[in-house]
Amino acid sequence: MGRISTCHDCDSAATALACELIACPSVTPDDAGCQEMIAARLERLGFVVERLRFGAVDNLWARRGTAGPLLCFAGHTDVVPPGPREAWSSDPFQPRLADGVLFGRGAADMKSGLAAMVTATEQFLAMHAGKPDAVDGSIAFLITSDEEGPALDGTQRVVETLKARGTRIDWCVIGEPSAEQRTGDTLKIGRRGSLSGNLTVHGVQGHVAYPQRADNPVHRLAPALAELATHRWDSGNEHFPPTTFQVSNLNAGTGAPNVIPGELRAQFNLRYAPVHGVAELQRAVEEILHRHHVRHTLRWRDSAAPFYTPPGRLTASVSAAVKAVSGLTPALATTGGTSDGRFIAAMGAEVVELGVPNATIHKVDECVRVADIDALHAMYLQLLRNLLAPGAT
Repeated sequence: MGRISTCHDCDSAATALACELIACPSVTPDDAGCQEMIAARLERLGFVVERLRFGAVDNLWARRGTAGPLLCFAGHTDVVPPGPREAWSSDPFQPRLADGVLFGRGAADMKSGLAAMVTATEQFLAMHAGKPDAVDGSIAFLITSDEEGPALDGTQRVVETLKARGTRIDWCVIGEPSAEQRTGDTLKIGRRGSLSGNLTVHGVQGHVAYPQRADNPVHRLAPALAELATHRWDSGNEHFPPTTFQVSNLNAGTGAPNVIPGELRAQFNLRYAPVHGVAELQRAVEEILHRHHVRHTLRWRDSAAPFYTPPGRLTASVSAAVKAVSGLTPALATTGGTSDGRFIAAMGAEVVELGVPNATIHKVDECVRVADIDALHAMYLQLLRNLLAPGAT
């Protein structure tokens, strides 16, 4: 076994804070004290902190400065359930360091990202203490405990509040785990949309020995499903992969081997590039079902709109920060699931996601290298200098 140490032995400021956050069992929507921990540190830096609670969800909005441009760090304190304790090498809410790797639920997604944002901001402001003219703009934090859940009372509600006040975010950096192998190797400059369907196929129940007296919904759907699964919806574009279709659940039957089912239920999802509108995708699915004479009822849920930040000032500044720290030229991607960036981008903000590697997110023994956390801290610090103090020495 390699060297195991406690977080008290850690000389990395960002990792030490990440350990404190991991020790809070903040399973959605319970923040479990994470935001108060962050708020206390930001208040000491002169941030005006607002605690915005909607329903069962805690949100934090903190801002230092009133002038533009406004750079906002965004993220979430909530984590997915860890699953059975016995499946983990150690307690998922007791952070553990072993051979330079930090283990715990939320280590990668995304408490290390939150920690790096806070500690980088602390260092940046310390560098410019007593020199207010050296900082050109304001810094904000938007943190929720509802990103891994329904995402109804989290970032979306905070954005509605800010828009009602006339607050504008110019640049937003989200600490989601965006990297593939090393921190900084990939930036997310957008995400695909998510369109889900709940499909009920209507048949006629009967005896399997008398199929002429029944209408098997499984047989009815099969040709249509084959076409849906192989249909080429589009070719994507420069930064988005083609739209994909996946069935997530399908069931029919009574459990008896001699009964033709009278109904089939299926759930499916389309992850789509912003080359389509939702209505266009819905029409295409319906057309395939009708062409195959599938009697059905279909309920839609457009759970996440796509967003995209064209390469510009923010993307260039983040890429330059990554290059300065690691020597990497980051790839620009839009892969992965949805993120709260969609709500912030709708304000007109440029949005980029920069975080640690995502190989272990939502998994047992979730972990991240301390070197990756430290690199992220350094990149955020350099980004603050690039955007808000470009002429400072």
